[in-house]
Amino acid sequence: MEEWIASFNVLTLGPVWAYIVKGTLFTVIISTVSVILSIIIGAVLALVRNYCNAPRYLIFKWLASLYIEVFRNTPLLLWIFVGVVFCPVPDFFGHPLFGLSSVETKMLFKASMALTVYTSSVIAEIIRGGLNAVSKGQFETAYTQGFGIVGTMYYIILPQALRNVVPTLLSQIITTIKDSSFLANVATIELMSRVRKILSSANVYNGLGTINVSDVFVLYGTAAVIYFIINFSLSLWVRRLQAKRGVTA
Repeated sequence: MEEWIASFNVLTLGPVWAYIVKGTLFTVIISTVSVILSIIIGAVLALVRNYCNAPRYLIFKWLASLYIEVFRNTPLLLWIFVGVVFCPVPDFFGHPLFGLSSVETKMLFKASMALTVYTSSVIAEIIRGGLNAVSKGQFETAYTQGFGIVGTMYYIILPQALRNVVPTLLSQIITTIKDSSFLANVATIELMSRVRKILSSANVYNGLGTINVSDVFVLYGTAAVIYFIINFSLSLWVRRLQAKRGVTA
């Protein structure tokens, strides 16, 4: 019992919570940037794979298919390590930022790009499924109204496709937030890596001089609760947004 009390006392320390909160903030930032970029890249890949069927555009269709299949069917952790070793870093990320060292900012950029290329391949197939669910009559209607191919895709086809895949897309976004915990394996500064660092020094914080099983449960349990709150809140927000639009419609 004494060990459990000591473990929970770790969470009452201000510096520990500040460290965890900052890690949570970076998890949200990394996930948000990765999801936004992945949706944009995934939409382009889906459009290219679905509609570049003319002989002179087939090379783009093949490249998009190759990108999707390679990244979607290989482990995320593999690409995180590949990104850490080979991904070039812009000069902007070669300097200390947001209270991080230059090494940490470089690692943050590389890991985020790895998360993006993997997630975009999955989202591309999700969006492609939504595109295939849009009837061909929508194209004919758009053309009769004077829309070109770009206008048809942007104003008519993509909005319907994205609406069709909201539940699946939301599931993938939640998965991406959880997958950001893989970045802890390359010593970045998101939530899970910070929890691991706290655990490695738990013997100092709990006042017992040893790291106990209770420390593992308490600290990783705290991380699990934080991930649940983030993802459940996102899920509720999307459901309310859908319900509101449904009432308006």
